[in-house]
Amino acid sequence: MAASTVPLDSHNATLLNELEIGDMVEFPRGWYSHWGVYIGKGKIVHLSGGDNDGINASNSGSVFTICGKRFNKAWVRVDDFCKVVLGCQARKNNGKDRKCRPRQAHEMVRIALDMVGEIGYNVLWHNCEHFAAFIRYGEKWSEQADTALAWTVGAGAVAVLGFFVRSLFQGEKENAKQ
Repeated sequence: MAASTVPLDSHNATLLNELEIGDMVEFPRGWYSHWGVYIGKGKIVHLSGGDNDGINASNSGSVFTICGKRFNKAWVRVDDFCKVVLGCQARKNNGKDRKCRPRQAHEMVRIALDMVGEIGYNVLWHNCEHFAAFIRYGEKWSEQADTALAWTVGAGAVAVLGFFVRSLFQGEKENAKQ
């Protein structure tokens, strides 16, 4: 049976039963994904700005929000998997294993629990994906942030190139008129 025909609750229940301590869990929220780390007994540790993570994301007009709410800080918290999933099709995503070596499971749990309540958030350098990667690998890494930075740098480069090309052609037009 194709994944798209499996009811969402059934998919997430199956995933929850298959998760192992230390697995990174991705919660797709439309234009971004929320991330956490499974620490056992149905619990996810994650960096979050508040309740209803992701529910209000479509109401956000700013990229400096968390889960659709405006925050100038977030905190590390432990929540039930079912509370974090919020109607999305969650997935185990340890894809960074191809480049990073995971810590031992007990070490991940200890570090994660030591960080509960810690405050801090920056969409480009300290977001929920950075946090989850740090717990699993000891290294902050967000592919979402890397992609956003690449798009931003690329768009800036195109704008600068466009300015120079336009200036060049305007200069040639003025020279041709003389």
